[in-house]
Amino acid sequence: MSSFLYRLGRAAARARVLVLALWVVVLAAAGGAALLFNHGTDDAFAIPGSESQDALDHLGRVFPEVSGTSAQLVLVVPDGAKADTPPHRAAVARAVTRIGKLDQVATVVNPFDENVDGAVSDDDRAALIAVPLKVQLAQVDPATKTGLSTIADDLGKQTGAKVYTGGDAFSNRVPKLSPTEGIGLVIALLVLVLMFRSLIASVMPLVTAILGVGVAIGLIFLATLVTPISSTAPMLAVMIGLAVGIDYALFLLSRHRDQLAEGLDVEESIARATATAGSAVIFAGLTVVIALLGLAVAGIPFLTTMGVAAAVAVALAVAIAVTLVPALMSFAGKRSRPRTPKPKRRRRKPRIAHWWVRAVTKAPLVTVLVVVAGLAVCAIPATSLRLALPDNGTEEHGSPARDTYEVVSEHFGPGYNGPLIVTADIITSTDPIGLVNKIAGEIRHVPGVASVPLATPNPKGDTGIIQVVPTTAPDSAQTDDLVARLRGLEPHFRDTYGTQAAVTGITAVGIDVSAQLGSALLPFGILVVGLSLILLAMVFRSIWVPIKATAGYLLSVAAAFGATSFVFVQGHLADALNVTHTGSVISFLPIILMGVLFGLAMDYEVFLVSRIREDYVHHGDPHHAIESGFISASRVVVAAAVIMFAVFAAFVPEGSATIKPIAFSLAVGVFIDAFIVRMTLVPAVLALLGRRAWGLPPKLDRVLPVFDAEGDALVHELRLADWPGTDEAISARDLRLEDDRGHPVYRDTELRVPRGGVLVLHGTGACGKTALAYTLAGRVTKFTGDLKVLGRVLPQHTHALRREVAVIPCRDTRDPARQIALDRDAGLVVVDDIDLVLRADVRDHVRRLIAERGATTFVLTCQDPERVRDLLPAAAHLHALTAVQPAEVS
Repeated sequence: MSSFLYRLGRAAARARVLVLALWVVVLAAAGGAALLFNHGTDDAFAIPGSESQDALDHLGRVFPEVSGTSAQLVLVVPDGAKADTPPHRAAVARAVTRIGKLDQVATVVNPFDENVDGAVSDDDRAALIAVPLKVQLAQVDPATKTGLSTIADDLGKQTGAKVYTGGDAFSNRVPKLSPTEGIGLVIALLVLVLMFRSLIASVMPLVTAILGVGVAIGLIFLATLVTPISSTAPMLAVMIGLAVGIDYALFLLSRHRDQLAEGLDVEESIARATATAGSAVIFAGLTVVIALLGLAVAGIPFLTTMGVAAAVAVALAVAIAVTLVPALMSFAGKRSRPRTPKPKRRRRKPRIAHWWVRAVTKAPLVTVLVVVAGLAVCAIPATSLRLALPDNGTEEHGSPARDTYEVVSEHFGPGYNGPLIVTADIITSTDPIGLVNKIAGEIRHVPGVASVPLATPNPKGDTGIIQVVPTTAPDSAQTDDLVARLRGLEPHFRDTYGTQAAVTGITAVGIDVSAQLGSALLPFGILVVGLSLILLAMVFRSIWVPIKATAGYLLSVAAAFGATSFVFVQGHLADALNVTHTGSVISFLPIILMGVLFGLAMDYEVFLVSRIREDYVHHGDPHHAIESGFISASRVVVAAAVIMFAVFAAFVPEGSATIKPIAFSLAVGVFIDAFIVRMTLVPAVLALLGRRAWGLPPKLDRVLPVFDAEGDALVHELRLADWPGTDEAISARDLRLEDDRGHPVYRDTELRVPRGGVLVLHGTGACGKTALAYTLAGRVTKFTGDLKVLGRVLPQHTHALRREVAVIPCRDTRDPARQIALDRDAGLVVVDDIDLVLRADVRDHVRRLIAERGATTFVLTCQDPERVRDLLPAAAHLHALTAVQPAEVS
């Protein structure tokens, strides 16, 4: 991958005008198409297969009047007056008649009708006019809401009362950007200016991040043509896209500027930065994308589309980082080169990082215990975390929906804001009205039921509905218990009345969504934890580093849950953070937090620990590696974490009730993970483990693929670009291969074989000749040292080399002469155990092929070199090398 990114970075730098133009065209096309063709967002949170959703879908077919969204008009008279008076009755009757004539109105309930129960408050100061609509919230016509508001204003003038207009139809849960979110970008700019001391370099990450978010939002709204997308999805994409977009560009720019400071040419530096830091960006982006796509584990369509939308934003941020950022760096040219700092400043820069890493590793066990205990205490409030879908109680203060919600709670009780609907299959009943009334009568005595204002069959008489008003708010735990009790009565209704009952309604759907999301946390957590262990083991070739990283991630998640519950559920600091609703958080917050924070945590882990590992590989001193790697990486990690924290935190003060807790939890999670876990706990744990931190069992090492997240392979390849200085078929130095027990198979191997040469590896028993031959053929990759075969650096290009190499095992039952004949066009032919070929005609054929080999190079292994000497032409150049042990080379 690093080689591909190296070429991509160089190509983007050379074609900078074209790359910039292409991205601008993509932005214009996505934005224009979204403006012309989008169908708007849809906040109908559905959960197919649940009892509540199935019952709601059934009502849409048999009783559409109660399956859509609804509006409410609440008439409230002043203190001392009564709502139930003849003038008020007459005025309300006229208003009800006018409401019934509006489009999209299914029916309207007059609170003063004799057959209506519970529509007038106990204090007789309020009357509630229920207005069920024929359509769902996303299809409500603004003209319908305008008509209802006009009728409410006229009713207030006629009665002298205050008339509130609200209900779900008037909810406005679509999150909107506000100027406050710009504060995050301002802070990001300040951090970048302080870090880079260059306005050009500081603006570049902001520009690329905003462009990526613009393209992502355009594509998301364009996708509304084919699938419903909630209003939270684009806002989540904006928040995450901005954060990762800035950070990914920061990583590339930081590496580029460091290389320019070392005197590297601009174009070469861009290519190398794209290959090295770009590899880390792709790894980090891949982890975030996989985690976001993993939201599909919950099996909830709106959450899956939300994860896909955010994943698109992250993928675009990665694509822009490895294409547009190199192009912009090429535009900047040498102006990106950092100024040479003064000697004093140069000495002062690492002082804080040096002091910090020494402090946390001086007594590493104490540091680990303090951090773990502290984060465990912070996680305690998470035990009271309450999940629910947003309702009108989460709307902004002063909005019609929120005012109506509060008025209804004050005069009727909180349960009137979230009534339940019990459906009953009465198609076989001879007395449908009587049956519905009997069921309603039993439900009235269920604990937690405030009233049953409506019990009626549909016009066809095959389905009955009973409206049930809880005593508690829609997002309270007591309402969950009531739904469970009502569902517990379903067998009783079936046995007693022969009817199939179900509990549904917006409140019940929200409860089912929250329950399914809660049950999905464990499998999603297992997916994320398992993924992190595998990915980090691939990157660091270690067991303890992935375990430590995953444990730190879980601590960060638990502490973020605790802080979120502390504020949004328990209500502490709610006023300071402008939190208008406490008691619960949106149902999908935990799974979103786990997915996004996983990717970000792995990002910081790779960037920090890879520097430590690099130093350890070069010097072998684990404690020196911790200090050196921490000092070199801490500056960029701190800048990236501060930027990401600022972007997320900027959505908290004025963010919608849906986005606010998500942004808060992400901001807290990023802060804890970056500064407490990665920069405090990680060095301490590595100091405790010492050399044990950097080891992977040989069997597992062979099974796991290599993911070069920091471009080490490219660095190795570039180092060998001009080696050995001549065009040779095989060039090797210091080659070493060990078995599972750490014993050498071969070691200290030096080879120089010209093109068209013949290399013979001979020896008896387990002498390593076959292992060395298969290494030269690109079949063994777990070796150390430098190796070039047919001009390709190994093991980086083993897959490409294998197409040019033929391997003929003479122990194979097939005719080796036939195999050699088929592969005589190969650049390298490896013949294993050639002295096992006894037939004279076959040996003559092999001798002839070697004599006519042209540019083909042969590697032969045998037990007795005397038996194959006659295969070699007299003119063949023999290599007598003594550095190979225990096998012998000639």
